[in-house]
Amino acid sequence: MSITAHQVVTLHYVLSDVLSDGSTRVLDDSQARQQPLEYLHGHDNILPGLERDLAGKTAGDELRVTLAPADAYGVRNEDLVQEVSRASFGGAAIEPGSRFQTEGEAGPQIVTVLAIDGDNVTVDTNHPLAGHTLRYQVTILDVREATRAELAKGHPLPPGTEHRSVEDRKVL
Repeated sequence: MSITAHQVVTLHYVLSDVLSDGSTRVLDDSQARQQPLEYLHGHDNILPGLERDLAGKTAGDELRVTLAPADAYGVRNEDLVQEVSRASFGGAAIEPGSRFQTEGEAGPQIVTVLAIDGDNVTVDTNHPLAGHTLRYQVTILDVREATRAELAKGHPLPPGTEHRSVEDRKVL
């Protein structure tokens, strides 16, 4: 079965950051964690550039996908580096490199503390991988039709969860 919209895809991946000298640094490895990724194709569950390159592939396929920043987490925007008051952190212990999730205009966003100068804290609201070229090494494990419940939720249901909605069940 080829990957198309409304199908649940299970895959293993190795995510690497492509460095300026062309070498790579592994950021995540689902196989090493023994935790494959399962997503609902066509429902914005994964990066659009990765989803585009997975379309039409089948179980057993292996591929390498390189995503430019615009197709991954976006181009870095220096306007998203700003100074805020230490009071904005509500007394939480902070230091350069600390990361927090906050609610932004477009939903949850990660804030990274860059520097602290007295009561002034310089933060970066760019995604930590904004501006990075990413490489995925992917092995597709399984492709199946999504259930009505999964389509209604917009994502696969967790392992061990009943995959069938009431509409899917037939009373004989």
